[in-house]
Amino acid sequence: MKGLRDHLIARISEGGPITLADYMATCLMHPEYGYYATRDPFGAAGDFITAPEISQMFGELIGLCLAQCWLDQGAPDTFALAEAGPGRGTLMADILRVTRGVPGFHAAAELHLIETSPILRKAQSKTIARPDITFHERVDTLPELPLYLVANEFFDALPIRQFERDGDGWRERLIGLTDGQLAFGLGGPTALPQLAHRLSDTKPGDLVETCAPAEAATAVIGARIHAHGGAGLIIDYGDWRSLGDTFQAVKDHAATDPLANPGGADLTAHVDFEALARSAAPAAHSRLTAQGVFLERLGITQRAQALARNLDGEALENHIAAHRRLTHATEMGTLFKVLGLFPKTANPPPGLET
Repeated sequence: MKGLRDHLIARISEGGPITLADYMATCLMHPEYGYYATRDPFGAAGDFITAPEISQMFGELIGLCLAQCWLDQGAPDTFALAEAGPGRGTLMADILRVTRGVPGFHAAAELHLIETSPILRKAQSKTIARPDITFHERVDTLPELPLYLVANEFFDALPIRQFERDGDGWRERLIGLTDGQLAFGLGGPTALPQLAHRLSDTKPGDLVETCAPAEAATAVIGARIHAHGGAGLIIDYGDWRSLGDTFQAVKDHAATDPLANPGGADLTAHVDFEALARSAAPAAHSRLTAQGVFLERLGITQRAQALARNLDGEALENHIAAHRRLTHATEMGTLFKVLGLFPKTANPPPGLET
């Protein structure tokens, strides 16, 4: 988007190179040109499709998982049912539909959505169709209540910084200008105490990524769960520990140059689940589990078979393809991971047992 590119070039010309985090935040949430601030990017007509849009089974199993956590912890009579980054509201709508039959669950639930995009808030309100939604800009405004939260493809869009190892120090990967155009470069060498633990598993030239907003968010979520009870399900692509350049842009369901069209493409990076688990302490965390394994443990195959009995032709073929896409190792089943957060006095969420 030309307007945002010109804005970034002028900013860098005046103030010097910017961090990757600054670039991501500007491209995604600039009030006039930002990607999420100006469009609904989900679905076949958008730039990408998330798991809740693929099949209702995903949201149904997430809802039953959270409801079982609520029952296992004594069914508190008031709790926050929350989603971070709710997209169009499809996941939460499926959660609410499937939990309608859990006695007392809806009466006890206060509905909270963490969403900054005005356009997506409107879509969520329409999809969920409830008057009692409380919207939040940040997780730290969630109420001091037992917290049952899901974050599906939320953390991958939070702004990251990248650091390349240089001897026993680091150089930050920055975005500056080359011949008047946006380009990557490296800052000067510096010592970073917060990356001291990465000197043992990296070598000069290796690149690691950090995400301060993600760690801050999980610190709040973990503190709420530790203090009041509840459970958190973090579902995203990534691995236990960051290594290598995972910064990417997606436009029209295909990868594209992340500097080519500021504000016109989705920008994401793989999630460092180890950093999230560490920052969520003193809440306990589950083992990192592949999405396919998690969904199979929750009974997705049995649910798929039950739904298939009423389908035939193209609808049945699409249903089978959706089940495969969510669970198969060559599709989303292994790339996407699930991390559960829970009180140290409780069991891990169903599907995440050690």
